[in-house]
Amino acid sequence: MKAKEIQELIDFISNSGLAEVKIETDEFKLSIKKNSDTPVVKHSENLIPQFAQAAPAPAPVETAAAPATNYLEVKSPMIGTFYRSPNPDAEFFVNVGDTIQKGQPVCIIEAMKLFNEVESEVSGKIVKILVDDASPVEYDQPLFLVEPQN
Repeated sequence: MKAKEIQELIDFISNSGLAEVKIETDEFKLSIKKNSDTPVVKHSENLIPQFAQAAPAPAPVETAAAPATNYLEVKSPMIGTFYRSPNPDAEFFVNVGDTIQKGQPVCIIEAMKLFNEVESEVSGKIVKILVDDASPVEYDQPLFLVEPQN
């Protein structure tokens, strides 16, 4: 099942009267349960990539920032695991202070063993990274704050 199919299934469940759906195949187990207005996705432990289990969890990246109202957000296009680099030994795609262009890769979201490169939809300077490396993220969750270019 591809990440887009999972997101479509979640959207369908959100708009239907269903409260819970479970799908099991030889390759994966997927359980989606609707709690209030937010769907939650659980998957079996064997789906987490090896390097995700071994990756250290660094402290969140912090910067002194002006009011967030001037900043644009780069958001997660899907539910999955957020990675700042293409592999554990590689450098991060972006760091605080980097200037990015629209269409530039900024991170990877892993969903169902598929690694999806996330491209920025805005141009500007990264002022804050809102998610720890190797952390789970939700659909439409802000990942980065970007000061737009003038």
